[in-house]
This record gives sequence, structure tokens and C-alpha cells, in this order.
Amino acid sequence: MSRFFSDKYRALTPYTPGEQPQDKRYIKLNTNESPFPPSEKAVALAAEAAARLQLYPDPQSAELTAKVAAMCGVSPDEVLLTNGSDDILNFAFMAFCDDAHPAAFPDITYGFYSVFAACNRVPYTEIPLGDDLTVNVDDYLGIGKTIFLANPNAPTGIVLPRDTIERIVQSNPDSVVVVDEAYVDFGGESCVPLIHKYDNLLVTQTFSKSRSMAGARLGFGVGCAALIQDLNTLKYATNPYNINRMTAAAGLGVLADEEYTRQNCQAVMDNRAYTMRELRRLGFAMTDSAANFVFAKHEAVDGAVLYRELKDRGILVRHFDAPRLAAYNRITIGSREEMEQFVRTVETILEEYTR
Repeated sequence: MSRFFSDKYRALTPYTPGEQPQDKRYIKLNTNESPFPPSEKAVALAAEAAARLQLYPDPQSAELTAKVAAMCGVSPDEVLLTNGSDDILNFAFMAFCDDAHPAAFPDITYGFYSVFAACNRVPYTEIPLGDDLTVNVDDYLGIGKTIFLANPNAPTGIVLPRDTIERIVQSNPDSVVVVDEAYVDFGGESCVPLIHKYDNLLVTQTFSKSRSMAGARLGFGVGCAALIQDLNTLKYATNPYNINRMTAAAGLGVLADEEYTRQNCQAVMDNRAYTMRELRRLGFAMTDSAANFVFAKHEAVDGAVLYRELKDRGILVRHFDAPRLAAYNRITIGSREEMEQFVRTVETILEEYTR
């Protein structure tokens, strides 16, 4: 780092995104992207919008906001669109956390939470998951901190039912609870309907996973109008034009093609069931995932070794070095052909290591 870098960030450890290697063509099962291209309607509208890139986009993204609000069954003033859901999560750390309102989240969860906390100089507590990698709900009841919960959780894929999340929200009436639903469309139950019951609930979602728009960067938050107004204050203080024209247009196209999204989600869930069934046949243990990935380990092959062997054979998965995670790999669910190739390759590796 340079000698000019501020002391307040010198100890910051940034988030490590999943690999995007360019050295050869891989089967990419490492960053939880959709295996399916975006809707043709999304591509067509984005192409039309490209002809007007000389003009700033609508800072309110009014048309898309109204469509997202209708999808969620809420009012437009209860929705905020952002540059990916990471953006709104960062806003939440900025808006609802400080020395008097520290953050709390699981010790095994989305890695950006601790980065956002450190970047915004927010004190935080990491609450350990159980030995089975599940959230112990009692650990969050009445703790009086700003709570961040990924549901389904990442990288475990384990989901909490909505009534369980409601207990946490209800027991912390003077603190905001942020429910990160990036993977909810693959088997979770959204907490969006609870925002009219609790003014301390913020729900975030993304177009990156189920709607095949990871490369476009589009996310949103849903909460009571007052919470959204808080977040809008930060948006307009940092980047009022945070949704570009092509992304907003693509978002409209996606929402006009919900049947395509539904079919893709079902295909991912079917491929997840196939993959979990085959991995169990091969002796893997795994969490009960409700996301577009599985989290699996095998007694015969170390997690890091399996990751490297798969990469050498042209398949990328995600490995984490943290002690409680090192035995596992997170495997994104791709197309059926990709998952069949993955299973065949894993079977070959296991034969080599167990002969």
C-alpha cells in the first residue's frame, strides 16, 4: 500500500471474490451464478437502452421500482434498488450500525458482512453456528444489536422458516434486523410479507442468482418507508445514479418473463437434488441446502485437495480456508450436463485417492 493510504483502512482485509480465471475454459461451479442466460426480453430491452447511454439514467429507477414493488406486494416507497444487493447491505451497515448499535451475524456466513463492518468501523459480534452448522435462534433473541442473517445462509445453504425469523425480529424491536435473501428463490420462504408488521425489518434480494443477472449488478431492499428513506439518504449522498440504463432495462425484461425465471429455478432445484443424491452415493456428507449450491465434504479427500484436483481437470468449485470450513467445498449447481460431468470427475478423483 502507498504511504498515503489512510490509517483507518490499513488493517482492512477486503472481501475475496470467487475466482474468475481466464487461462482456460472451466465448468464454473464456484460463484453461484446461474447456468442459464438472461431472458431474451431482458437482453432485447438492454440493447435498446444502450442507444441512449449518453444520458444519465433515472436516479429513482421509477418504472423498475414500481415493478419490483408490485412483485413483492408492497408500495414503491418501500423498495430501494441498488447496484447489486451488496450495495444495500453496505448502506445498512452505514445507516443502522455504530458504537451504540453494534452488528451481529453468524461466524459462518456471507464473508462481506465482516468486511462491511470493518470498512464502516462498526463493532460486531460473530455468533457461532452449532456443530451442525445451523443458526441457534435463541442466540439472537433480544440481543439489542443490528442483526444480519443470510437466509438461506451461505455457504451452508441452510434455511430458517419465516416464523423463526419473525421471532428474532419481534424480540429486537429497537434494532434493525436485515434478512439477506439472495438465495430465497431456490427453496426459502421470503420475509417480505413481514415488513408491514415490523418497522425494524429490512429484506434484501438480488437479480444475480435466480434471474441470471450477476453481470448486470442489480439488487434491492424492502422495508417500511422510513427505513427506505434512511437508505435513500445514503444513496443520494454517494451515488444517485447507481442503476445504469442497461441494467434497469434488463430488470424490466426479466420481470416481464417470470415464467422463464420460475422454470430456471425449478431446473436448478432438480439439478441440486440430483447432485446431492449422487454425492451421497459417493460417500459425501453435506448440509441440507435450500440454495443454488451444495456444501459437501468427504472423509477420504481433504477439501483443499479436492478443490485443486477438480481445478486441474477444468472444474471450479469454492474452497474456504477457515478451520471450520476447510473440509468442505461449496459447489454451485449448474446445468444437468455440467453436474453430470462434475459427478463423473469427482468419482474418478475418489477412485484415485481410495484405491
